Amino acid sequence: MDRTTQKLASYVASLTFEDLPATTVHQAKRRLIDSIGCAIGGYDSEPARIARALAAEASSTPAGRILGSGASTSIEMAAFANTCAIRYLDCNDTFISIGSGHPSDMMGALLAVAEARGCSGRDALLAIVIAYEVFTAFADAVPLRDLGWDQGVFVVAGAAAGAAKLLGLSEAQAADAIAIAITANIPTRQTRAGELAMWKGVATAAAARSGVFAALLAEKGMTGPTAAFEGKNGLWEQVTRPFELRALGGKGTPGGIERTNLKFFPSEYHSQAPLFIALGLRERVRVEDIEAIDVQTYWTAYSEIGSEPEKWSPRTRETADHSLPYLLALGFIEGRVGADSFSDERIADARVNALMHRIRIAHNESYTAEFPGKLMTRIEVTTRGGERLVGEASYPKGHAKNPMSDADVEAKLAGLCAGLMEEGARKAMVEALWAVDSAASVADVLARVRVV
Repeated sequence: MDRTTQKLASYVASLTFEDLPATTVHQAKRRLIDSIGCAIGGYDSEPARIARALAAEASSTPAGRILGSGASTSIEMAAFANTCAIRYLDCNDTFISIGSGHPSDMMGALLAVAEARGCSGRDALLAIVIAYEVFTAFADAVPLRDLGWDQGVFVVAGAAAGAAKLLGLSEAQAADAIAIAITANIPTRQTRAGELAMWKGVATAAAARSGVFAALLAEKGMTGPTAAFEGKNGLWEQVTRPFELRALGGKGTPGGIERTNLKFFPSEYHSQAPLFIALGLRERVRVEDIEAIDVQTYWTAYSEIGSEPEKWSPRTRETADHSLPYLLALGFIEGRVGADSFSDERIADARVNALMHRIRIAHNESYTAEFPGKLMTRIEVTTRGGERLVGEASYPKGHAKNPMSDADVEAKLAGLCAGLMEEGARKAMVEALWAVDSAASVADVLARVRVV
């Protein structure tokens, strides 16, 4: 195997739960709780229902289980369906470096494998940390978005690595799993361009499923390409150009999972700081008095959620939660953005659309120069009377440098579960999730994840 594959496989095979710092374990639990909340909140979404309908046609021994219902299916389809639910609300965690994405998109896949194979809570947490470390190491090295490729590259590699650990693969088998996963799954970024479809929230579910499938193949003895990254027509040559993965954490050192950011609002991550600014400015101005709203932000935010014409006329939920004009208009008018903020009626609301078209968004080069260390945004509201109100922000609540508390994480889950779980069942579930590292079987914990 080439050097990159071998480095990853050696890490997967050698890391133990005892190697993990207490802070890493705690952050893994927080990401698990956050992801379960997102899974329940997204359970009734159309993409999740489609995935469950397809999953109902599959079976395996041992069986995979679907979060929220406990229905049995194949391990790969449970991985897919779980991730569709987690991802739908766009409220799960985000990692931002020179590459970016949602590492918790791997969570549902890893839980499907862990439950099916009778793994302990510690086994599951270790696999989660490994998957996050592989994802974040790639994102620290590769600007996939700028190259026109999608974050599924990070997801499939991390999911394969985490699944390999749960399956107890040898170092050689882990190398095969990673090589198969990365060679067979190179998604384009068309997923997130222009008017967005359901696939925006499903693309990484497909990647997570493929990572699990690669690990299952390797377990049965399937061998993978020997130079998936560095060889002729490999990832370096065809997609990324050469890169060097940083030292992989976990052996007594903090892991990449501690640098991921939780979301406060169910919307694209780069809208988080602007929304906090808007809610602050809203207290100082009446919406009917607003003449114009001018936004300055860094290139990634501008190009991702504030530049395409479709962002001023969203027609789908997926476009709306990636539209900074829509999100800001909604924030100013309603004083909140929640899971229920993206219905067809709200997207078509005349007041929201009128205010959207008084919003101008510009790229600020000095803010871009500070990215990703800072996520600077400045908003200036001009009133009809000529008054100017200004707000700025860089680290929204939930950012690794401005973290949500454990109580905040629980409160977020409670909000996402409202109407979908009884309060007593929810509290018992959260208690079990905080104690997952003492569970002999993670299946006993996940059995509490049930939607009424």
